Amino acid sequence: MVWSVNRGTQIKLIVLSSLIVILVIYNRLIYSSHSYTPSIALSPKAITGQNLWQRNNCWSCHQIYGLGGYLGPDLTNIYSNPNKGPDYISTFLNSGVQSMPVYNFSNSEKEAIIEYLKAIDQSGVYPNKESVIEATGWVKIKYKDE
Repeated sequence: MVWSVNRGTQIKLIVLSSLIVILVIYNRLIYSSHSYTPSIALSPKAITGQNLWQRNNCWSCHQIYGLGGYLGPDLTNIYSNPNKGPDYISTFLNSGVQSMPVYNFSNSEKEAIIEYLKAIDQSGVYPNKESVIEATGWVKIKYKDE
């Protein structure tokens, strides 16, 4: 049995095949690119703080860069906030604030969480109104030190 395909169907198949090939090549270039490297690597202490943050489910109430729960405030730039800062963070970690539960973190655990929030604070400003979407698809944000 021989399949006969009319000219219109052949053209549609060629166009479809070409689009699939272009999509595959584009995705390969974008997602296998080694051009993106995070600008801030977490210190071992900040990693410990991040683990505590996740283990205590802080994401369920607080946001970082607007992502997370909505019961508590966004903590992206709490470290550099002139009315807050590290002493404020240390206090509310064990005392609780409004609907935040009281935790019994050790001093080293509090320092680790503060170090994690400091690393987040140094990574940028939220809300960041100066971000630009590059041709490669990456979003270029303005960092605090730029």
